[in-house]
Amino acid sequence: MGRNLYDKVFDAHLVQEIEPGQFQLFMGLHLVHEVTSPQAFSMLREQGYSVMHPERTFATADHVIPTDGTGFASEPNQNLVSRIQKNTKENGIRYFSPDIQEHGIVHVIGPEYGLTQPGMTVCCGDSHTSTHGAFGAVAFGIGTSQVRDVLATQTMVTGRLKVRKIHVSGTLNHGVYAKDLALYIIQRLGTRAGVGYAYEFSGSAIHALSMDERMTLCNLAVEAGARCGYVNPDEVTFDYLRGRTFAPAETEWDRAVEYWKSIASDADASYDDVVEIDASEVKPMVTYGITPAQSVFIDESIPEAKDEGTREALEYMQFQTGQKMEGQAIQVAFIGSCTNGRYSDFKQVADMLQRGDFRVAPGVKALVVPGSHAIYRRMQEEGMDQIFEKAGFQFRNTGCSMCLAMNGDQLQGDEICASSSNRNFKGRQGSPRGRTLLMSPVMVAASAIAGAVADPGKVFA
Repeated sequence: MGRNLYDKVFDAHLVQEIEPGQFQLFMGLHLVHEVTSPQAFSMLREQGYSVMHPERTFATADHVIPTDGTGFASEPNQNLVSRIQKNTKENGIRYFSPDIQEHGIVHVIGPEYGLTQPGMTVCCGDSHTSTHGAFGAVAFGIGTSQVRDVLATQTMVTGRLKVRKIHVSGTLNHGVYAKDLALYIIQRLGTRAGVGYAYEFSGSAIHALSMDERMTLCNLAVEAGARCGYVNPDEVTFDYLRGRTFAPAETEWDRAVEYWKSIASDADASYDDVVEIDASEVKPMVTYGITPAQSVFIDESIPEAKDEGTREALEYMQFQTGQKMEGQAIQVAFIGSCTNGRYSDFKQVADMLQRGDFRVAPGVKALVVPGSHAIYRRMQEEGMDQIFEKAGFQFRNTGCSMCLAMNGDQLQGDEICASSSNRNFKGRQGSPRGRTLLMSPVMVAASAIAGAVADPGKVFA
């Protein structure tokens, strides 16, 4: 019986079994950002430890970085960025500084710089670290005390996960994106089904996805409760990595690819569970509730509230059973985040906007926030910023922005936001009464233009 990628990577990084079911695992790549690292560095100093492998740790500022050019939203935010600058300098850690425009969202720039590679163990004090699994890595978020542990020892203690294979066969329909597929999987399996599991995404529909699309899918694995999600590496992976700053040099390339191929799941690998999905079943999706699992196809109505969770969601969202999400008015539209803030996300929307004389509807505030400064710069060089601005979108500087709303980009009152981000929890976008509708970037743009949740196939026909 063959082995799957998760077990191969886990065993390759296993240091020792601490106690039954608990293992010390070496971490090949540690990413840090300004929000969850200050306490970890403080604990390190208090306990008299230094960073064991600074060459394996890379840092950026993303959560609190302002995007509108007016400065930090608060003094504490500015202090967070000052502290990560100080901590990385003192410990010899590579910092992608906003001062010299190297920065970006941690889960965007890690792959962008070629830091994330197949067969790695990757961790970060951020739940959406699962994004990096798109490269055939075992990647997961950790807490602040674990950030300290990894800084001090380059290892952490963890259990071994079960592995669920999610096999997506066939081809996605025209106008259906990776975000739609991810929301469909979460809706079908639920937000708790993945607890204790790693998700392996496989099948013809998965390997037809670009690396950006695979990152979107793996980013949302954690919203299904999985600790991590991954895609086996293939030629798409290798083509993406070749020539990137921290990728293997040409002299080492062939040997690296040979290893990367070897860690892919064997054809006869065993799994704890297998889920079969037909890609042709998926349509454009939009959430209606307060978890990513509470979603419907754009042409469906909100289902009957048969449980307390759905009743709570409808009460908070001020929606009704049987209501169509298509046509629901919005006040804010946001395209960005570590889920959908990559170049191809914006390119897809810009291409749609160029099909006609489209304008953001009156009364709608629409933000476009690139996931890295490199993407921001490329969009400017290609004139994409002008396409968005002509259509009435605000083209902002890079940052996490309205995903977590720590930087001043926030909803007001009970505003409804069409968002390409990853979470629609109560108060997620900065207002305790704010309401978030998750959808693909193209649907966000269509909704911004319509002034209400809209089917992109109709708006951009």
